[in-house]
Amino acid sequence: MIRGMTYTMAAICSAVVILLGYAVLDVAGAAPGVLTTAPLPPPPPTETPGTRTLPLVAQPTPSTSVPQPLPSLAGETAAPSASGVEAALADVRGTAALRDSALVVRDGQSGRVLLDQDGAALRIPASTTKLLSAAAIGQVFHADETLSTVVRAGAGSDEIVLVAGGDSLINPGKGEPDAVAGRAGLRDLADEVARSLRARGLTKVRLSVDESYADGPLLATTWGSDYRRLAITGPVSMLGLSTQRATSGHPALSDPVASVRDRLAELLGGRGVDVSVEKRPGSLARRATTDNTAVVPTPTPSPSLDATAPTGTPSASGTGAAGAQGGYAPGTVLGSIESAPVRDQLALALTDSDNALTEILARQAAFRAGAGTSFPEVGAWVVQQVGALGLDTTGVTLSDASGLSRENRVRADLLADVLVLGYDGHHPVLRRALDGMPISGLTGTLAGRFTGSDHDAAGRARAKTGTLTGANALAGSVVDDDGRLLVFVGMVAGAGTNDARAALDRFVATVAACGCR
Repeated sequence: MIRGMTYTMAAICSAVVILLGYAVLDVAGAAPGVLTTAPLPPPPPTETPGTRTLPLVAQPTPSTSVPQPLPSLAGETAAPSASGVEAALADVRGTAALRDSALVVRDGQSGRVLLDQDGAALRIPASTTKLLSAAAIGQVFHADETLSTVVRAGAGSDEIVLVAGGDSLINPGKGEPDAVAGRAGLRDLADEVARSLRARGLTKVRLSVDESYADGPLLATTWGSDYRRLAITGPVSMLGLSTQRATSGHPALSDPVASVRDRLAELLGGRGVDVSVEKRPGSLARRATTDNTAVVPTPTPSPSLDATAPTGTPSASGTGAAGAQGGYAPGTVLGSIESAPVRDQLALALTDSDNALTEILARQAAFRAGAGTSFPEVGAWVVQQVGALGLDTTGVTLSDASGLSRENRVRADLLADVLVLGYDGHHPVLRRALDGMPISGLTGTLAGRFTGSDHDAAGRARAKTGTLTGANALAGSVVDDDGRLLVFVGMVAGAGTNDARAALDRFVATVAACGCR
């Protein structure tokens, strides 16, 4: 009897502890419940062309205690006025850190200019350059377009060729269907190729790599010589593994292509294929002149599957060296894998401020359009494409597509133009890229910001950061207290990084909370 009472009391105590712990999480907003006080992120947008929508934010699971704080965007009666915005920002604009700054605020729904402080001045954009690149890339790639990595039969009967097709996010193992980095799996490619080779009795092959697609310099001469070592960027290569991206404290490999090739050879070896790796010839990337000027290539799409026979299909004619020896006709696809859509890769590049990934996508887009593939040529192409969207690019110059170059010059009002354009619903790739901008206080390069006195914008601003020594920027969108989508750009020169970031965060938080009518 006593033992039974002891078990009962222990169970009651355990239940009380669990309930108290859950209540603490509920109040903090970490678990759903009636005590939750933290607002949820805004709902995802519709995809109706031409309709301005809220930035896309993944919703937590599931909550019944708090209604969505940000319903459909507010109408014109809630639109802020220029005088209201100027009055609200008067104190912020007077701070020492913003003494030399360009500040722009636009109504994200009507496009109306609400504040323009030195917005036409040319400044170092740092990583906000990626917004211009996203706009340019979106002009070339279709909304759902993917990148193919293909293995083809070579000219010799025992030769197979790994064709670099622009996917730098290949999983070294099996592909993950729901992932962006790692959607395509090298193990899956090895499985296909091994099956194709076994179908023709080929157990010993020579593996080479075709790097002709969007080839170019691996690193820009306008970047710091230690940028790769410091993991600020990786090499700009049209083939790479998702596990070898440059991340904080973990530099990327100097030769991503060789890493993919060697991994594929290892996987094929494990499937009973004896693979010898062919020496790579000097490529365009290594022959580029010192001023980064490369030969303009012939426009071509990413390696596709429709150039020759279907995957794993032997040549019907039996002609040629491979056909005569019972192999495959040169060019026959032996296996292929597909990346995540380019628009999702671009969103990832903005979330992580991934310099190499941005350059890789921009170079491919420029290459497909017939432009050169050196860093300054791709930068010039980005400016040209942004101008083709009807935006004023007067004075704007780019020496790269990622913003690492200190030679880049961009206007704050142009960045605002791109943001307003992106939210109008007519540019799906750009729109998805903007949804990839970090969320204030939650994700990416904004995860540690907007958590103090500037919490008014936490969870409802989405912005691209830009940081170089002596040049800091922040450009994005926020839904204000009246439910109106506003676009903002801040570019600061001369101030220390910490002071500049604090001032820009206060600038955005003030815009979010003012109402400003």
